[in-house]
Amino acid sequence: MTDYKNLKLRASSNPHIRNGEDTRGLMLDVIIALMPALLFGVWQFGVRVAISAVVSVASAIFFEWLYRKLLHKPQMIGDLSAAVTGLLLSMVCPPELPVWMLVVGNFFAIFVVKQLYGGLGKNFLNPALAARAALVACYASAMTSWSKVDAATGATPMALLKAGDMEALTAAYPIKDMAIGFISGSAGEVSALMLLIGGVYLIVRKVISWQTPVAYIATVAVVTFLFPRGNDPMTFMLYNVLGGGLFLGAFFMATDYVTSPVTKKGQLIFGLGCGLITVFIRYFGSYPEGVCYSILIMNCCTWIIDKYTKPTRFGVDKKAKKEAAK
Repeated sequence: MTDYKNLKLRASSNPHIRNGEDTRGLMLDVIIALMPALLFGVWQFGVRVAISAVVSVASAIFFEWLYRKLLHKPQMIGDLSAAVTGLLLSMVCPPELPVWMLVVGNFFAIFVVKQLYGGLGKNFLNPALAARAALVACYASAMTSWSKVDAATGATPMALLKAGDMEALTAAYPIKDMAIGFISGSAGEVSALMLLIGGVYLIVRKVISWQTPVAYIATVAVVTFLFPRGNDPMTFMLYNVLGGGLFLGAFFMATDYVTSPVTKKGQLIFGLGCGLITVFIRYFGSYPEGVCYSILIMNCCTWIIDKYTKPTRFGVDKKAKKEAAK
C-alpha cells in the first residue's frame, strides 16, 4: 500500500524541475561569451577599450550597491547582473567616449531603469540599451564618433550603407573585413565572427534559446535581400547582417530573460519584430542603425506577446476565466 502521507511530505514545491543553474551562473556565462568580442576590441582599438569596460562595470556595480544600501535592501551585486549591464554598455559605446559619460549611463541604467522598478526581474526595458539611448539623446556628438581602423577611411559602414553608396562601402570595407571586424565602430559590434562564437556558446550552454537570435537575423537578411538598394541584393544583405550591432543585439540583448518573451512562439515573434523595426529604421529613419531602438520598442511589447502566446491551461473553464478577467 502506498504511504500517501510520506509521499506528500516528500513532494517539493513548484517549480518541480530543478537544476544547478542560478542567476550568477547565467550571468557568468554571458560574461564569458562576451570575452572574444571584447578582447578583439582591445586588440583592434587599444587598451582604452579595456579601461572603458573596467570603469563601466565598476560604476554599474557601485550604483547597484549604493541604491540598495540607501534603501536598506539586501545586496544583490553578487549575482553579476550589474556587471553584465556595465560590460554591455561599454561595448555599445564608442571607445573614445569619456569615461564619465559611461558612469552617467550606468547611473541611468541601474538607478532609473532597473532598481526604481524593483530590481532584477522587474524592469521592462533592457538597462544597457536604455542607457545607450539616453546617452545618444544627451551626448549625440560623442556617441556618434566611432573608432576607425584606418585614418583614411571616412564614414562608418552603416553611414555608407544608409547613404546607399555601395561602391564606396565595398571599396572601404570588404565583406571579409566586416565579418572579422577590421572596421569602424564600437568594440562590441565590429566583429560579427567573435559575437557569433559567443552567441553559439550561449546556445550550447542553454543560457539562451535559438528562436530569438535566429528570427532576428533571418528577418533582417530576408527583408534586405528582397528589397535591396542597388543591383546586388546578396551584397546589400550581407552588409546589413554583418554591420552595426545586429549580432550583439540578437544574441546578447534581445535574449534578456527579463525583457523578452518566455514562450518559444513568443520569442520567434519578438525576433521577427526586432528584425522588421531594425530594417525600417535603417531604411526610413534618420539614424543609420536600428538595433537599439528596435529591441527597446519590442521590450514594451513583451507583455502582450506573452499574453497571447502562453500555452493553453487544460481544465480551466473559459467562461469562468473571462468572468474573472472582468
